[in-house]
Amino acid sequence: MSWLPNIITVARLFAVPVIIGLILFEEYTAAFWVFAIAGLSDALDGYLAVKLKAVTELGAYLDPIADKILVVGLCLTLGFLGQIPGWVVSFVVLRDVLIVSGAFLVLMVTGSLKMEPLTVSKLNTLAQIVMVGLVLAAQGFSLDGQLDLACDIAIYTVAATTFASGAAYVYLWSRRVVMMQRRA
Repeated sequence: MSWLPNIITVARLFAVPVIIGLILFEEYTAAFWVFAIAGLSDALDGYLAVKLKAVTELGAYLDPIADKILVVGLCLTLGFLGQIPGWVVSFVVLRDVLIVSGAFLVLMVTGSLKMEPLTVSKLNTLAQIVMVGLVLAAQGFSLDGQLDLACDIAIYTVAATTFASGAAYVYLWSRRVVMMQRRA
């Protein structure tokens, strides 16, 4: 059963094109439910990995990649359709490009990279999931006007946590590189 958490994570990856397709065909209710299941699978795979003592290095890399592909893919799609402001989509994408570039740079300079999601990054992912979920719910359940305030709060929360998370990673990785340079 040690493979189960990673299978759930891979299933989340396969859910992304399904959700995007549902959104593009304006099947927002179905997109919401598939997204909700994908979001819950993130918590489930983490719980099972710990409970089954099945935490793996593959899972440590695969889980955040699946989260990013899910959130960025849906933010890009919803942004393209005008459901999320373009500036928020830009923030989300820029942060992830910054994190991937920074991780690659740290790996190249130090020769090692350990995946350590920061608390602010976990909050950012949660905020992004809530934002996407609210937008899909507003569209899927015809709650447009009723969720406007919640969507606005979610959008600004995503912006703030995206900035804070990106800055935290830049600070953390800069310190690692400087420390490695001093040791050399």
